[in-house]
Amino acid sequence: MTRTYVPVANTMSRRLFLAGLATSLAACQQTVSNTPQPETALPRFAELYPPLPNEPYPIPGVPRGAIPAQYVRQQVDYATAEPPGTIVVDPGAKYLYLVQTGGTAMRYGVGVGREGFGWNGAASILMKREWPRWTPPAEMIVRQPELEQYRNGMEPGLQNPLGARALYLFQGGKDTLYRLHGTNEPRSIGSNVSSGCVRLVNQDIIDLYERTPRGTRVVVLPTVMA
Repeated sequence: MTRTYVPVANTMSRRLFLAGLATSLAACQQTVSNTPQPETALPRFAELYPPLPNEPYPIPGVPRGAIPAQYVRQQVDYATAEPPGTIVVDPGAKYLYLVQTGGTAMRYGVGVGREGFGWNGAASILMKREWPRWTPPAEMIVRQPELEQYRNGMEPGLQNPLGARALYLFQGGKDTLYRLHGTNEPRSIGSNVSSGCVRLVNQDIIDLYERTPRGTRVVVLPTVMA
């Protein structure tokens, strides 16, 4: 997968989307804290990121060290006003939290939007897809004519920008064009690499996908660099 393949909305759509979410975000103010515990997850690295040969497109295991220790999937202490089941994305810290009971969360490392492509607000997951097709927006094809071949969609597979799973974010019943999705590039986790979407290594997006029903609330915090 290359960085240029990540879905992106046009600039005007982004501005309208952000403006429409400003009020919603204000209602999402929360005080959060988490205790980094990378050492607890590292001994289980091979268990967390094994090869997945039974997928329609077999997924290779993640080499140890490809994901920085702090971005390895693990349960952490997490104090938030959001109810259990909510997904909270912290773009500055490059973490995605699935809020759990008892002041804890399952924490995943993510790759987020490059400078100028970030967004924040509240949305809901109204669609889920396994091994989704990817169709670049018309505006992206204009900027990158080499993507013309994918105007009608790119077939699923390891090189597809959406990876093994995708969770589609909607606001007000309208597709925002932003996704939580997989990637076959584990070394991109913890970086600003996409055009606005939030990427997780394939093993992590599969884990999150299984824990996340349709209708799940997603809160993306304003970017504050860690």
